Amino acid sequence: MQAWQVHELGEPGEVMRLADVERPTPGEGQVLLRVRAANINFPDALMCRGQYQVRPPLPFTPGVEICGETEDGRRMIANPALPHGGFAEYAVADAAALLPAPDALDDAEAAALHIGYQTAWFALHRRARLEAGETLLVHAAAGGVGSAAVQLGKAAGATVIGVAGGAGKAAVARDLGCDVVIDRREQDVVAAVKEATGGRGADVIFDPVGGEAYAQSAKTVAFEGRIVIVGFASGTIPSPALNHALIKNYAILGLHWGLYNTKNPKLVQHCHEQLTELAARGAIKPLVSERVPLAGAADAVQRVADGVTTGRVTVLPSQENGAAA
Repeated sequence: MQAWQVHELGEPGEVMRLADVERPTPGEGQVLLRVRAANINFPDALMCRGQYQVRPPLPFTPGVEICGETEDGRRMIANPALPHGGFAEYAVADAAALLPAPDALDDAEAAALHIGYQTAWFALHRRARLEAGETLLVHAAAGGVGSAAVQLGKAAGATVIGVAGGAGKAAVARDLGCDVVIDRREQDVVAAVKEATGGRGADVIFDPVGGEAYAQSAKTVAFEGRIVIVGFASGTIPSPALNHALIKNYAILGLHWGLYNTKNPKLVQHCHEQLTELAARGAIKPLVSERVPLAGAADAVQRVADGVTTGRVTVLPSQENGAAA
């Protein structure tokens, strides 16, 4: 079969190599899946660089989120068991963690429903306890996880303010359903949020960016507001001033979705059921901005790493050119 492999650490576009390799052999409790679609996530790029908390042994195949097909023809959503990731024609995954792909979504959309939407759902509902009528501020609203947070915020009955970088991404955020869109390249984010909220600020802030975005969050969070930290796409990890959290009476919450897989996997299943129901009634639909063939995976991962994409970029492996193994 064909698979992308990383033999040395560095930028994805430089270190990912497409090769003919043996199909992975499932271990105990694992299943072999034919990859129908593999969604690209920012952690894929971080793993190529050696900057992610999970560091699979070299060589490894990136790709942490797929829609795959079992030997008996069932479409399933899975997180491949590294080092045999999803940017390949076949991957392996833990059987106990497989989730049924929603009938309402195609392969690419189903692959994109998992990590980003689970992250946003846990952040908004489990950690921040977002309520209908509250104001939600989403940084990087046109991105993969940000777009999920926008849709889930609207589905929960919140007023959603989206922050995006540039006119193109601002337009995407608007199309996603944001009630207010702020172009951080053209507008003062803090002033714009205060204007949009009558000076009150946002009740819940979803921050996958860190850096300057966090500084803006601390200045725009409402009384008894909640800032949920889900990542540092900016590359800068902020150091919160806890005295500021004290005097303004707000909460800083961390969300590492992967922990739920080991600490409370039943909640992951419950979340998937909620997401499936929302997809069935059209309340959420993953924004798949690009669908690329397997041969284009390295370039696509690099573009996600560079922050120039919107929504989700998904790799669609073809079986036509795969070598039998």
